[in-house]
Amino acid sequence: MLFLTASLALGFNSQWLLNYGFNKYKVSLTTGLPNSELEKIAGSWVNYINSGDEYWDITVTRGGDTFELFTLEEKIHFKDVKDLIWLDYRALIVSLLVGLSYSLTLLFWRKGKYRRYLARSLIWGSGLSLLLIIVIGIGAMLDFDRLFLQFHFLAFTNEHWSARGYMLLLFPGGFWFDATLICAGFFTGLSVATGVLSAVYLRLTGRKQLSE
Repeated sequence: MLFLTASLALGFNSQWLLNYGFNKYKVSLTTGLPNSELEKIAGSWVNYINSGDEYWDITVTRGGDTFELFTLEEKIHFKDVKDLIWLDYRALIVSLLVGLSYSLTLLFWRKGKYRRYLARSLIWGSGLSLLLIIVIGIGAMLDFDRLFLQFHFLAFTNEHWSARGYMLLLFPGGFWFDATLICAGFFTGLSVATGVLSAVYLRLTGRKQLSE
């Protein structure tokens, strides 16, 4: 849970990811907005999701004309997305606190007697994380569009996610597929690193015990 929520939080706060999607899918051509305005949108998004603002209000300039970027329906959807992101933040904090409490207890309780148990627990947790990644990856590869659509039906109480306007032009389906892969890659990296470090610790301490 910690790795999953951290990966999602990183993805939603990544201006690099947004600019990468804008460039890859040539959003400047489909929207008519210059790259400087797209970069402003990326920065504004990160500021919005971490602010107390209810709606994402942003104006852009195209061909000398300044206008409000999103319709009311689009703003409502972004508000719903922001609520989900803050739910992820809360889950991240809870999982971090629980994980730290559990880990610190096993690290120092009874003079570190249970440190090897902690390492084995981390290996199991990393394995379960990788299994989850495999399941998600298979589903995404088989039919990502359908999976993404079902997620919207489950996560949102209205259909403003399909509102016509700049929202769908800025964030095409391919962008979300790429974002999923990037977040999954970060998730995988955390899981593998944790599992490998724990395995190395078990191997080293096992040798030490044998030598004693």
